Amino acid sequence: MEKYAVLSDIHSNIFALKAVVADAKVKGITKFINLGDILYGPISPKVTYDYLIEHNFITISGNQDRQIYEATDEEILSNPTMQFILKDLGKVPLTWMKNLPFDLQLNPDIYLCHGTPKDDLVYLLEDVSTGSAKVRSDQDIIDLLGGQKSKIILCGHTHTPRCVQLSTGQLVINPGSVGLQAYSDEEPYKHSMENFSPKASYAILEESENKQWNVAFIKVNYDVDSAVNAAKKQNRGDWVHFLSTGRSF
Repeated sequence: MEKYAVLSDIHSNIFALKAVVADAKVKGITKFINLGDILYGPISPKVTYDYLIEHNFITISGNQDRQIYEATDEEILSNPTMQFILKDLGKVPLTWMKNLPFDLQLNPDIYLCHGTPKDDLVYLLEDVSTGSAKVRSDQDIIDLLGGQKSKIILCGHTHTPRCVQLSTGQLVINPGSVGLQAYSDEEPYKHSMENFSPKASYAILEESENKQWNVAFIKVNYDVDSAVNAAKKQNRGDWVHFLSTGRSF
């Protein structure tokens, strides 16, 4: 029977990543799925990269992975966090990120994407037009899948643990974020995402004896103080708040 740890949105938080991997291994998991947004963040990009390279994760790209290697000179100049990330990483991790697949059909049952099958910037499950997250209608999610028929759709991007069963019988699963439990964004509408706890999130996906798939959402304690201190060094007071509280402003 197949059993996976499903991770997303690590955002350079090596402290959370190590805690999640350790927890999953205690539960007997040896197969890890990483749904992108891996190294962008003011914590430990290069150390996070080195750790992932040591482990055999099944990995796809996220929108903020692209943001790193596609950054223009103007974007870099205006973004001290990006300057820190690029200096910390060096060239080899950029090449690695560039070579990550946009999405992946892992097997006949399981499909991986970061946002939607067509766009890594679009939330698959949540509508945030009101400023907070509301689960999309069944048909809206099916439309965003664009004909993707796999039994299990794994997505990330919103940092929100969620499992939605569609009228098609498909399960759409977001494991939440390993590394950042709240954030605010201006696009596509001004909105905030919150988990109300600093605990790291991941999911376990396990095939049962009758060939069905069970999913469990796990919250893991980790060394939040070390992550917060790293964010402080980069003058990211917003991340300090997000990391320590799981709440937006």
